[in-house]
Amino acid sequence: MAHPATAPGTTPAPVVDDEHHVHSHGQHAGHSTAMFKNRFWLTLALTVPVVFFSPMVGHLLGYMPPSFPGSAWIPPVLGTVIFVYGGQPFLAGGLQELKARRPGMMLLIGMAITVAFVASWVTSLGLGGFDLDFWWELSLLVAIMLLGHWIEMRALGSARGALDALAALLPDEAERITDSGTETVSVSELRAGDVVLVRSGGRMPADGTITEGRAEFDESMITGESRTVTRTPGDAVVAGTVATDNTVRVRITAVGNDTALAGIQRLVAEAQASSSKAQALADRAAAFLFYFATAAGVITFIAWTLLGSVPEAVTRTVTVLVIACPHALGLAIPLVIAISTERAARAGVLIKNRMALERMRTVDVVLFDKTGTLTKGEPELKDIAAVEGVATDRLLALAAAVESDSEHPVARAIVRAARERGLDVPRADGFTALMGRGVRATVDGRTLQLGGPALLRELDVEEPAGLAATTGAWVERGAAVLHVLDGGRILGAVSLEDAVRPESKQAVAALQARGIKVGMITGDARQVAAAVAEELGIDEVFAEVLPADKDKKVAELQARGLKVAMVGDGVNDSPALARAEVGIAIGGGTDVAVETAGVVLAGNDPRAVLSMVDLSRASYRKMWQNLIWATGYNILSVPLAAGVLAFAGVVLSPAAGAVLMSASTIVVALNAQLLRRVKLNPATVR
Repeated sequence: MAHPATAPGTTPAPVVDDEHHVHSHGQHAGHSTAMFKNRFWLTLALTVPVVFFSPMVGHLLGYMPPSFPGSAWIPPVLGTVIFVYGGQPFLAGGLQELKARRPGMMLLIGMAITVAFVASWVTSLGLGGFDLDFWWELSLLVAIMLLGHWIEMRALGSARGALDALAALLPDEAERITDSGTETVSVSELRAGDVVLVRSGGRMPADGTITEGRAEFDESMITGESRTVTRTPGDAVVAGTVATDNTVRVRITAVGNDTALAGIQRLVAEAQASSSKAQALADRAAAFLFYFATAAGVITFIAWTLLGSVPEAVTRTVTVLVIACPHALGLAIPLVIAISTERAARAGVLIKNRMALERMRTVDVVLFDKTGTLTKGEPELKDIAAVEGVATDRLLALAAAVESDSEHPVARAIVRAARERGLDVPRADGFTALMGRGVRATVDGRTLQLGGPALLRELDVEEPAGLAATTGAWVERGAAVLHVLDGGRILGAVSLEDAVRPESKQAVAALQARGIKVGMITGDARQVAAAVAEELGIDEVFAEVLPADKDKKVAELQARGLKVAMVGDGVNDSPALARAEVGIAIGGGTDVAVETAGVVLAGNDPRAVLSMVDLSRASYRKMWQNLIWATGYNILSVPLAAGVLAFAGVVLSPAAGAVLMSASTIVVALNAQLLRRVKLNPATVR
């Protein structure tokens, strides 16, 4: 069972999920995905009879709508329900935009449906002799706009899930040590100064300092680094980390809002809030069209009043205001986003946030986390060096024998390497873990030991000069070096490194070919980072970066005027993922990174980032093409509806305007479908 999502005092993020996606800002404030979906389906059901019984539609399609007592009132009655129920989000949103003096899509839609509603009722009641029956157009407009906003909301990313995943790293209960023994208490009951028992395999319930015991801690969920870290009395340990092999006693130093994990939660919430204020292209186009339509309406009314008659002025003005809100504009962006996300998913790229799709084309630098992203995130045998008289295969077989009963990641790497080489690994007995130094076992009647520098110091053994030169070079590039000893004699050494993914070099080269710089950020030592960067041809490296500072490094790049895409997989990456213009999580990473990012790569192949770049550029072109068509239609049709060519006998009637609006929507939909031709294959570097 997960812990409460937000630590006391932290800033809650907006709640977002597939069906109850609630926004706290922008044109969708207070609206959920489910709300738009439900209103769309009911509105669509009511729109069918409205359109069918419309005399204008019957005339256009060449049929006579059925006539029976009360049939003439079907469009007005159902149209009113559609206006009140289906149009409510747009009317409320338009009012908010008007109050904020920031006109956008909601105000444009609200103005169009309100004018159509009033004009249609005036016509239905036979007042003033007007022929402005827009019931069918009003109904279709509301239905299509609800569909567009539903599609748009479903394309938006998750914010709350990131904080939920962070909180899930904490256990629900802890074993608190008392004078009479131990007691199980809720983590929320812990206070600074309490001493808790953390057993092997257990997670730290809060930040603290070890008072008794020694254990290897898995801190990868915080640091992103794969190696376990030895923690002894006096060492600090962090909430959410795991004691992998022994039981320790820990004195609590920070709980709740004061823990390092809560700090990461705050960074994620703040960074997500700061990166969610971008205005969509359609909103900017809608603001332009609002001013354009309003000005055109005023000019139309004044001109026709002076040159013609008031009834004609009203007819022309209403027509202008109604057709100023095309269906195409409401679908232009959502359709492109929906198709783009589908195409990306087939290429192993899950787009959770629509703005990530738009922003990726503008990215100047892709910043990769090293461990688990450019590298495999687990140790791998790199080199073997044996002293004179010992074969390297024999040395590896002995090392694998000593480690055969251990579950440590280093042990698994050595055993795996021996098996891959087809070596005959002898049987070992009496396996013993030497805490913080290495391991020991009996192989073929001899006591062999395997360990690092601490073991050599304990045994007071020095490396032979030739071997020391070799292992020294390994250490310089950041490799972990383990020696194999037979009693007090060194037989040789092996090196282990976090292996670079074979696809990483191709990904880096392909991004650079597209004019995008590549950076790498890691908590590893500078020599380790430098070795990986040199192998891959990385442009810029940030090494020895503390978990809380990855977010700052992204901000530093942004301060230099660069737009950043961050690729990572660890909890420590989540604030940076949220801060970057585009956050991309490796699908095999932690839940937190996946929830925080706007884009998730289903696999571990960094070349999938290329698909995101190509798709972003292609979809952006389609967005602009659709917006140009949608707004271009208005720029041409509004003046015609206003009657600028009336002197030549050319006037766009309400019926003709409505037909052109529908045709514009079809053109936009077909153009968006062309995105399906974009070929995205993350395994192919183009």
